Amino acid sequence: MKSWKAELLLVVVTMIWGATFLFTQIGLEYSSPSMYVLLRFGIALLILLIFFGRHLKGIDKKTVKQGIILGLIYGIGFLLQTFGLKYTTIPKSSFITGLVVCTVPFVYWFIERRPIKLWQKIGVIVASIGLLIFTKPDFNNINIGDAITLLSTVVWGYFLTYMDIFTRGHDSLKRTTQMVVLQYIAAAPLAGLTLFIFDSGNISIQWSNALLISLGFNAIMASVIATFIHTGVQKYSTPVKAALIFSLEPIFATTIAIIFQHIVLKNYEIIGGIILISGVLISEIFPFIFNKKKISRSNELNS
Repeated sequence: MKSWKAELLLVVVTMIWGATFLFTQIGLEYSSPSMYVLLRFGIALLILLIFFGRHLKGIDKKTVKQGIILGLIYGIGFLLQTFGLKYTTIPKSSFITGLVVCTVPFVYWFIERRPIKLWQKIGVIVASIGLLIFTKPDFNNINIGDAITLLSTVVWGYFLTYMDIFTRGHDSLKRTTQMVVLQYIAAAPLAGLTLFIFDSGNISIQWSNALLISLGFNAIMASVIATFIHTGVQKYSTPVKAALIFSLEPIFATTIAIIFQHIVLKNYEIIGGIILISGVLISEIFPFIFNKKKISRSNELNS
């Protein structure tokens, strides 16, 4: 698969993740955050085992190890992000989480020892500035929630980097399926810990059609389908580019809120959004333009 096709699919994943803000907001009207997380991951795992559990037969030890590692990293990142959100504001949380676009290059270099390309560095800087303007977080009062959320961005940086390492060179649908199922086998039990972290084991839930729709979208679309796409295609891109694309999540979340909740964007949000998107485009378009010019000049010299 060509990298631009994979990156378009990663944009689709980001759009799905952006929609989860609306569906989660609906679901949390009928359930506590901890119970909601447990149900979301539990439903996703159940679906995966029912429809794809057979693919675990004959699985090799290396795949098991890598899938479990990814699942544990994913689960820890999700728990830290959720726990941090309990003690901070949504704008601050979304901005800090978006800083994964900054942590990934460092983690990628630390693990792979591969230099980050110039236009990707510029794209990260521009996207981070746009993200700051778009979310306009209030940092007058830094609290424990902010620190925990910041820690989660480091975990997400490792998740994206190891996703690239563990899936690189593997194109079979069976292995992708195995990796997805194993991720939730490892992550779902961790989600159960949120009941004790947030609610001391107390179950708080009010069943309704709205809750079922919310869980259905987040469990099936955002957890199962989005994870399949992400696991299957990130290997055709790079962790840094993936992080840049995922930094668009607040843009999609806000756009969906505008459509369904009739929210009006403020001027600084429009400006920040444009800058953020520009950062992503810089990392994608400028290398293509300059490589094309180099090839053109090379052809002229050789002719």
